[in-house]
Amino acid sequence: MRRKFNHSYAEHVTSAGHVFLLAVGAKIGTMMGWLCVLCLVGGISLVLWVLNFRRVRAVADTPTSRVASAPQGYVELYGIARQHTGQPLIGPLTSTPCIWYRFEIEEKRGKDWVTTDRGLSEQTFILDDGSGQVVVDPDWAEVMTDHFRRWVEGKHRYSEWLLLPNDRLYAIGEFTTIGGSATQLDTKADVSALLAEWKKSQPDLKRRFDLDGNGQISPQEWELAVRAARREVARRHQEIRSQPGVSVMRAPGQGRLFLLSNFGPDRLARRYGWWTRAQLGIAVVAGVAAVWLMVRMALL
Repeated sequence: MRRKFNHSYAEHVTSAGHVFLLAVGAKIGTMMGWLCVLCLVGGISLVLWVLNFRRVRAVADTPTSRVASAPQGYVELYGIARQHTGQPLIGPLTSTPCIWYRFEIEEKRGKDWVTTDRGLSEQTFILDDGSGQVVVDPDWAEVMTDHFRRWVEGKHRYSEWLLLPNDRLYAIGEFTTIGGSATQLDTKADVSALLAEWKKSQPDLKRRFDLDGNGQISPQEWELAVRAARREVARRHQEIRSQPGVSVMRAPGQGRLFLLSNFGPDRLARRYGWWTRAQLGIAVVAGVAAVWLMVRMALL
């Protein structure tokens, strides 16, 4: 699956992994076994501390922009979630109208729950902050939401996460405008392509630019054709740039945070801050315990 998991879900999985590692250490029961487990737990928590700290800083340090005046690049937006007109999206397990969903189906096999099916929605949606609208492409987004349901029917457990229409939506990621005045156009390449197209129809080319009627295009006449092509390309480019552009929020490059959530920025900062402190505390405790074990082993 190419899309990222919900971040809080990943935290819970990692916490369960810590418990599993500690259970392994207890089962092994040796000092060396405990030392390996504590190093793993400490290392994992240290990595998570760094990742969470980066998220805290991204949310806290990026000012909220308005869609109408947002600069191109990495921005934070806060508005209302909307569906595209005529493109309804339905949660696959609860049939709830939504703008985004993730679901998971698990089957009870012995003592374990085994995932048999999971999925994420691919449809874009709209964030409207009153000043304008931006199309949000959720691909590669970390999504945090409190619209969550889990229930058991027989041997199956069903889980569904949703973002709903009219949710207050927080988004931080890459803001870019496609089309309109911001369109990047290559005049030189387009002029060359247009001249190549004209060359394919020699009768039309000679009718337009063979001014002396000798059946050949002289260098001077070819220069007239080049100037005409430049004027035509300039006209076409002006038409393209005069069209309204479409603003899009999508995953940024360089590993920067792309987050969508129906939590406000203050709640997100507190949540990430709590996880940051918790993971740092686990890393410190595991490190101290590992050092204590190494000293004990050295004294034996």
